[in-house]
Amino acid sequence: QGQLAESGGGSVQAGGSLRLSCRTHGYIYRHLCMGWFRQAPGKERELIATIDTAGGSDYVIDSLAPRFTISQDRAKETTSLQMNFLRSEDSGIYYCAADANSWGRSARYCYESLRDFNSWGQGTQVTVSS
Repeated sequence: QGQLAESGGGSVQAGGSLRLSCRTHGYIYRHLCMGWFRQAPGKERELIATIDTAGGSDYVIDSLAPRFTISQDRAKETTSLQMNFLRSEDSGIYYCAADANSWGRSARYCYESLRDFNSWGQGTQVTVSS
């Protein structure tokens, strides 16, 4: 199993933007379902966005789709999460995950396979102040 390294978190005022990155190591990057989870204080970790690295299809949950975008850079073997118009409720720790067993279908399929995943990177903190 490879390793994941999230970066890009920080503190921002409401309405601002952040771009998170997840660098993979030791995976065949083109053969992955990649996902971003987040965990707000006192809440369960939830899967919010996925991408199938083989075909490039992507998915963001409906409540965040207008503001968040998931993308990838295959050359850098990195998956990113662009977050715009941030709100205080977006604060939390953001984690990425990689599933090497479910790629090649669709981002929605990745979502179903990743939602109960229990292996993530170390996470990156996002704090949005109002």
